[in-house]
Amino acid sequence: MYGFTSTSTRSRLKTGPRLPLVTWIRIARQRRILATLDDRSLADMGLTRQEALAEAHRPFWDLG
Repeated sequence: MYGFTSTSTRSRLKTGPRLPLVTWIRIARQRRILATLDDRSLADMGLTRQEALAEAHRPFWDLG
């Protein structure tokens, strides 16, 4: 009514059907980027090349 959203509306916006899609897109993008990092960058994050590639090749829906 005055530009405010109710608590129930905010809850629906946070958990609506778009949320998994947006999350999957972000995860897929992050994994593609991870696969392109050099060994020094991976070492800074505490990852080996093999660990990074294993993560990068996981399906986008596998968030666990």
